Amino acid sequence: MPKLDFNVITMGHGSGGILTHKLLDAGVFDLLKNDHLAEQHDGAILELSGKSAFTTDSFVINPIFFPGGNIGELAVYGTVNDLAMCGAIPKYLSLGFILEEGLPMEEFWNILVSIKYACEAAGVQVVTGDTKVVDKGKGDKVFINTTGIGTVLPEAKISVNNIEAGDCIIVSDQLARHGIAIMSVREGLEFESDIESDTRDLSKVVKASIEKFESGLHVLRDATRGGVATVLKEMAEKCNLGMDLEYKDLPINESVHGACEMLGLDPMYVANEGVFVSIVSREIADEYVEFLRTHDASQSASIIGTVTENHPKQVIMTSAIGGRRAMSMLPGEQLPRIC
Repeated sequence: MPKLDFNVITMGHGSGGILTHKLLDAGVFDLLKNDHLAEQHDGAILELSGKSAFTTDSFVINPIFFPGGNIGELAVYGTVNDLAMCGAIPKYLSLGFILEEGLPMEEFWNILVSIKYACEAAGVQVVTGDTKVVDKGKGDKVFINTTGIGTVLPEAKISVNNIEAGDCIIVSDQLARHGIAIMSVREGLEFESDIESDTRDLSKVVKASIEKFESGLHVLRDATRGGVATVLKEMAEKCNLGMDLEYKDLPINESVHGACEMLGLDPMYVANEGVFVSIVSREIADEYVEFLRTHDASQSASIIGTVTENHPKQVIMTSAIGGRRAMSMLPGEQLPRIC
């Protein structure tokens, strides 16, 4: 962190004047430097070719630092992953900060450093942004808004309309780690082993999957707020087909499973930040799972169910002892401010 003549964010840092420029020059522009950002213009002029994907997201997580990450890298990876689920290669991000008066500069610097490393890992550039400051007590340290733009892979044929009876439902990795990591910090809980958030870049494994399996991948969705159950219920309603799931096939870390039982949480509804759901043709399912397991981001990939013409729009879970229950969307807020 460079030497600055201020230790905390003040209202003056949002004025657009000298303090704003000191903050941006010493932090954002230096750490995230690229040709687009160097223009320091009101926006960025980009050259795009072919079909493009466009997404936006906001991040209000509490706490802003948590086991396995912080709000900065979460903002980058969350936006990048949304683009990847569209079958796109992420290219450019916008970054908007809403800072609370009194935020320690050291904390803001650590967030910026995490954003820098996350952008490098994901191969994206921050090309434009904005910074505002609100009075102490009117915010909660820092909120981040992002926009992402990517180039859609020509092989990508990602649409809920592609789902067919007989398709296999696959999750890319262990469930519920992010939500339980956040809850452990909020509630001061300790477990036998450290549980860390799974926040990470999924774009590379998704790109490789699309290039290899092409139209065999029917739908991709990241299972963030509302968890896997909510994602599947949304898709079942849109495609007018049913889904049958097997609880015994869910990849869940033992410590996470124990934490969910202790807290009365269903891991199917707990948020993830590094897990995506794939619905793929039955013919490629086994090969696809083995392929995913060769990548660091999806080592625990598993087939958890199938699409069926029975019980349209319903997602039915079969328990470890054979009981069956319908899974609805998350009816309320299970874990507030999870991302």
